[in-house]
Amino acid sequence: MKTQGEIEAAIGEGISRFELEHMGRGPKDIRAHLLGDLLVVRLQGVLTAAEQHLVQALPADKGRDLLKQVRTHLLETARPLMESMIEGITGVKVVSLHHDISTVTGEELLLFTLASPPHYRATMKK
Repeated sequence: MKTQGEIEAAIGEGISRFELEHMGRGPKDIRAHLLGDLLVVRLQGVLTAAEQHLVQALPADKGRDLLKQVRTHLLETARPLMESMIEGITGVKVVSLHHDISTVTGEELLLFTLASPPHYRATMKK
């Protein structure tokens, strides 16, 4: 049985690999946090050069909205892959996925609701 930190690290690696393979670019930084039956994944530095140019070239609200729509559609298309990966690591079924991205900071948040909190081994305190 894995520790909470091992589960969070494995999720970070899996999501990073997903971003690289499906979005064309991995994040500069990624952190996963298990909070009971919630899994929060924070990715920083995810915008591709093309996405950054698109956001800068269009009026602020139009560029932002277009980028969010495209990213949401791409995630929804690949959602079964992500859910399968999360379920494989946590051993718990994914109930829902929520997503948002900032065109200003290049930060992306993924929030997975799990059917129950995953079981993990307590870490040994030194």
